[in-house]
Amino acid sequence: MFLFLTVVQAIIAAALVGVILMQRSEGGGLGVGGSASGMMSARGAADLLTRTTTVLAVLFVILSISLAFLAASEGQPTTIDQSLDRNAGAVVAPAEPANDVPLVDGDPLAAAAAQAEAANEQAPADSAVPLDQ
Repeated sequence: MFLFLTVVQAIIAAALVGVILMQRSEGGGLGVGGSASGMMSARGAADLLTRTTTVLAVLFVILSISLAFLAASEGQPTTIDQSLDRNAGAVVAPAEPANDVPLVDGDPLAAAAAQAEAANEQAPADSAVPLDQ
């Protein structure tokens, strides 16, 4: 039902845009002149476009409100899940802090940088790879 009403609303929106674009900005209506002996005069075309715009706009608003009610009623959960854990029944123990992390002036990142520098200093000066490998 929701999908059907969404498609109907899209069709009405497209029709509403088309009808609005057919109107003249100064109320001339339809942009096409007509004779008095024709089926519809310019004034009659303007009145028809104005009425059509009004009907389509009212239908669009009614469909928007009804779709909002449908979305609110279908998407409403019956219970609120307040846990951040995605494993519903599993009990997760908190992680133990690592005591073996080396610290340099209380900063573990500085210790890691110092270890990386030490590893670079221990590398051989000739780091070229032989071509025959």
